Amino acid sequence: MQNLFKTPGNLPSTEQLLLAGGDARIAVDPLSGLNKYGCGPFPDPQLLAFGSSTASIISAEGFAAADRLRQKLLTALGTESPSTVYAREMQRIRQECLRLCDLSDVTGLELIFSPSGTDIHSIASQYAGSGASAPALAIMVEANETGSGVASALADNTVEIAQVSIRLDDGTPKPPTAIDADAEALASKAVASNRRVLLILVDQSKTGLIAPSPACVIALHRRFPDNIEVLVDACQFRIAMPTLRAYLEQGFMVALTGSKFLTAPTFSGMLLLPPALAERFQKRPFPRRLSSCSSKADWPTNWTGAEHLDHAANFGLLLRCEVALEELRRFRAVPQAAVIEFLQAFSEAIRQRLASDPHFEPLPVPPLDRRPLIEPDNWDHLQTIFPFLLYHPQPAGRTPLSREETLHVYRQLPETAAGMPSSIRCQLGQPVACGSRNGAAVSALRLCLSSRLIVEATTSSDKGIGVIKNALLALDKTAWLIQSSVNEV
Repeated sequence: MQNLFKTPGNLPSTEQLLLAGGDARIAVDPLSGLNKYGCGPFPDPQLLAFGSSTASIISAEGFAAADRLRQKLLTALGTESPSTVYAREMQRIRQECLRLCDLSDVTGLELIFSPSGTDIHSIASQYAGSGASAPALAIMVEANETGSGVASALADNTVEIAQVSIRLDDGTPKPPTAIDADAEALASKAVASNRRVLLILVDQSKTGLIAPSPACVIALHRRFPDNIEVLVDACQFRIAMPTLRAYLEQGFMVALTGSKFLTAPTFSGMLLLPPALAERFQKRPFPRRLSSCSSKADWPTNWTGAEHLDHAANFGLLLRCEVALEELRRFRAVPQAAVIEFLQAFSEAIRQRLASDPHFEPLPVPPLDRRPLIEPDNWDHLQTIFPFLLYHPQPAGRTPLSREETLHVYRQLPETAAGMPSSIRCQLGQPVACGSRNGAAVSALRLCLSSRLIVEATTSSDKGIGVIKNALLALDKTAWLIQSSVNEV
């Protein structure tokens, strides 16, 4: 790993650090100043940001938190080595993260940091296959519903991948019983061959689904405790703290990132390991492949095998994690009753608009039911990702936009022109392939709520009306772009 510290008393600027220590996806285009997700390193308060299922531009509060930490690092680096400073700060971040997640009381719980959710999946899969006589089987939902690099991160000579579809050919949700049956068949067959299984439960997918069901995964894990290890892909971080604890109490590891719901800059991954699984992993050989993407301080103190890792200081990862914690801290300060009240009002307004506008078709999102894991008493049983297809309204009947047309609309959303609604600058979640309609392959855009938007709504005097109005303006801009594309033809 690259050591981002160059000379004593000197560090790259805050904005440079926020773009460092990841991979090519985090780099900005020199002309636009934006990365592949349409985000730059500076706050952009005029942008209506409803794309948190993909990425978000940093908030003013988040940037200020990153800048304060950089100043703290500069002072410390005047007398201490980069590796010493980095290790101390990452341990502080680790303890603060566990505190904010109400997990400080769990003895033996371990937290590993990594640049991205993709890397977190790699850590889990490498340990699943470490020391095994036959390749482990990683069972995951279809790749287009998870992170773009997850499938490739899982695959190597120690792990085989099996994917389970969670939407039908027309993009509507596959029945949960069918998804569970597919996952159970794959797992049972692998266990019958005495193979290890990494069963990945996504909570939530790109379009807001939970799959396979927690009920199915809990049953399989109890049935085959020696063969099946469970990774909960909660990289969207759209889960309440009681839900997070419930997953860990089942013995499941949980992957989180700070760059989706929490709106920190892209590339800040965390893997929570429950005590028994952490102990089991440390009895296996430390996977060699992880040496190229980890620093010693990213791992828990005294983790077996981590002593051989580089002592490099990834200050970019550190600053991005600091931003994520700042956003989480602000969100945790909001009473849950206020969060639920706003989510219900927002959902009602958005569902009504998507259902009544001929330019749109909402993709169904089944209820977020995690029983028997936990009762739906927390805010996270409410929808925060609203996927929808785009249509050309026509007198003889509307026709769906193709994937290429949808991508064209998506790319124009942050751009501006004279007049309303073309002057509105907004972001939605990147298009997700969702089957076909009328013989044409289609993609869904996603209008998403983030922790930042919820904080804004619940602390404003208008009780969130402004956030709802901005979301409707983003849909106005989307419909206008669809209509404009027809007029251009």
